[in-house]
Amino acid sequence: MNMRPADSFLTDLCASIPPADAATAAATRQRLDSLTKPRGSLGQLEALIIRLAASTAQVCPCLDQRAVLLCAADHGVAAEGVSAYPQTVTGQMVQNFLAGGAAINVLAQTAGARIILVDAGVAADLPEHPHLQRLHIRRGSGNIAHEPALSHDETLAAVQAGAALVAAEAAHGLDILLTGEMGIANTTPAAALTSALVDAPPAQTVGRGTGIDAPTLAHKQQVVGRALARVMGSASRWAGDPLHLLAELGGLEIATLTGAILAAAARRIPILLDGYITTSAALVAAALAPNVRVHLFASHQSAEPGHALALAALGLTAEAGAGPLLRLDLRLGEGSGAALALPLLVAATRLLHDMATFEQAGVDQ
Repeated sequence: MNMRPADSFLTDLCASIPPADAATAAATRQRLDSLTKPRGSLGQLEALIIRLAASTAQVCPCLDQRAVLLCAADHGVAAEGVSAYPQTVTGQMVQNFLAGGAAINVLAQTAGARIILVDAGVAADLPEHPHLQRLHIRRGSGNIAHEPALSHDETLAAVQAGAALVAAEAAHGLDILLTGEMGIANTTPAAALTSALVDAPPAQTVGRGTGIDAPTLAHKQQVVGRALARVMGSASRWAGDPLHLLAELGGLEIATLTGAILAAAARRIPILLDGYITTSAALVAAALAPNVRVHLFASHQSAEPGHALALAALGLTAEAGAGPLLRLDLRLGEGSGAALALPLLVAATRLLHDMATFEQAGVDQ
């Protein structure tokens, strides 16, 4: 992988992300109003279609080439007992993904999306597999309750690797990127990042993850509180340095997804976010490059309380005409919510392509 110096690479990548294309959005609005339906009768789908047009700069966006970027990594904070499952499950689930037995395998196939599976930093020694890409940065992150998750260089390496993955996929055709992750205990760094970036206490950002009980939830909130106190003392102190926050509080899959989101946005490839963890990566990406927001789409609002805060901070709300497409109390991850929501986006684009106009159909307006 041919890389330029990482810091300049990131600066250039962030600067290259385009804003919404207002002229294209207006043309798409005009196209929608010419179709054989009452104006606005498709409700929120119309706002979704216009946002897709503004992101892609295509009056009639095409979403034929679809991929789920599924990044797996382990977290040192799992040692604090914040998850209902042991850390070994991360590697075991990677094997399950490769065997085609996980929820995301079924849902991605149903939605017509390919899976790009990445070992971003799994602690286990996984066997070689032709469908598993490895980053070789480190095996698992540090315990954020006591130490940085990653060094500055490791964080940049993961971000750059995520960007390179998207660049490689885009070269073969990529119209929409779905984000997915796997990592035992990774709702803990997601909550810590969200607390830091939206200035909210752990009581508002920490949830039950894969299903922990009330005492473990209280303990998890304390762990996130310790991590925040270690890094900055107050939640807003490091708001101007999102990369530092990512290194201190994040993880390898979150950093990799951050780079992937930036690279997709730079290419006007819409990003369909999954749940809390991938949205925390989007928070970091948007803090680095605000134009990222116009290329983000929320597949769902999960059962994690901090997810709603993160989505609101990104402007992905119903009030802004960009709310989550589904509300199913999902808390699985893997990209499952994104795969479930993808058919809605595809259907929306097909309306633009395939519906007749009033003039074509000979229907009076």
